[in-house]
Amino acid sequence: MKDASRYILDRISQAVEKLDEEVTSEFIEGILQADTVFIYGVGRSGLVGQSFAVRLVQMGLDVHFVGDMTTPIVRKSDLTMIISNTGETMSAVQTANISRRLGSKVVSITSDRHSKLALASNLVVELKMCHGEKREQYAPLGTLFEDTAQILLDSLIPTIMAKMDETESNMSKRHAIWV
Repeated sequence: MKDASRYILDRISQAVEKLDEEVTSEFIEGILQADTVFIYGVGRSGLVGQSFAVRLVQMGLDVHFVGDMTTPIVRKSDLTMIISNTGETMSAVQTANISRRLGSKVVSITSDRHSKLALASNLVVELKMCHGEKREQYAPLGTLFEDTAQILLDSLIPTIMAKMDETESNMSKRHAIWV
């Protein structure tokens, strides 16, 4: 377990160091300027997107996860964020194409800047993954990408909070309590 943890944390750290700061700044500004933020991903990438959506909602933003029954239609004033490791997942590419056709700004988080998803996006946040020889043993399938995407998105929260003059105290008032 400790070897796997060290392997995963090391690879995440390497990928985060390679992030383009101008791209992440543009991504943050897109979130702040959007009337509504739409988020989409399949499987574990979708779970990462949903956890990011929760934090944005806690900051008071209008956020929807694409595919939920109550999700409204995307508009020109919106931002659509799509998470896909390969960037080739058909539903992710279709969501990007539909959103762009309707005028939404599309941001993809992917490990392949030449993927169909990246080509359908206005902005690509590329997670350059360094797999290494023990990836299959310590981090099977998309583990490294998904964990890195989670860390990336969680690390954007303090900057978004500061730009919105948002506090943890205010956010906790919007924290969902399901009883």
